[in-house]
Amino acid sequence: MLFLSIFEPHHQNNLDAFVAPRGYAERYHGKWIPPDLQSPYSTAYYQLGGYWGAIKRIDEALGRLLDALTSLNLLDKTILFFTSDHGNHFKTRNSEYKRSCHEASIRIPFAAIGPGFNGGGEIDKLVSLIDIPPTLLEAAGIEVPKYMEGHSLLPLIRRENIEWQDDVYIQISEDKVSRAIRTKRWKYSVTATGVDGYSQADSDVYTEEFLYDLTADPYEQINLIDHPAYIKAKEIMRERLLKRMETIEKKRAKILPCKPKDITDQRVVFESELYE
Repeated sequence: MLFLSIFEPHHQNNLDAFVAPRGYAERYHGKWIPPDLQSPYSTAYYQLGGYWGAIKRIDEALGRLLDALTSLNLLDKTILFFTSDHGNHFKTRNSEYKRSCHEASIRIPFAAIGPGFNGGGEIDKLVSLIDIPPTLLEAAGIEVPKYMEGHSLLPLIRRENIEWQDDVYIQISEDKVSRAIRTKRWKYSVTATGVDGYSQADSDVYTEEFLYDLTADPYEQINLIDHPAYIKAKEIMRERLLKRMETIEKKRAKILPCKPKDITDQRVVFESELYE
């Protein structure tokens, strides 16, 4: 049995708050706030309690769903994926909560339960939402169409020794038109200046916007895009992104490089670091 349910109303409340059930937000008010959510513009200081409280209630609802499947003797016949389509950076990166290349926006919860997924554990690989459809199809015994993007996660779950992608591709739309690529260590992002994302899905020309070393700076506090010591890193990441864009969007775009700052702090970047 394949169970798929999507709840996303695509509307905002007018309270400027995340409304959790009564008593839930109070459990989390005043708790630790991640460093990347501590900017002066962050709404996390007064919204995080409600956000986490709502997540707690969703976790409980997932447990109730699993209990119902168990009581109906359907748990062993059901595949259930629990995920989201974006995270929340609490207005630290722009004037809203998402549509940004940053980790708080693009990292999402994902748990898989059911036949073929019950081994437990954590898999340290770069995967994307685009990998979920082929995974579900293969798990349900349905042939994955050759035209479908993404790759089934089942070989990873079975701990097979296979070659796997070492980067993920990110598209940002609506309030802006941006593209990004993330490896385990690096993140590189470009944006189409002056393009209306609500009326145009892509662009022929982009400009460099962000470069982060996620090993040294996991909370993305230092944008290296205009640092002269990272020109080689930008060149390699730029080409990787262009190849991804061409493969997926079927056209070759142009990326305008960001002009480096005139600073003397020259850190040596080793070639091997650029592929991590």
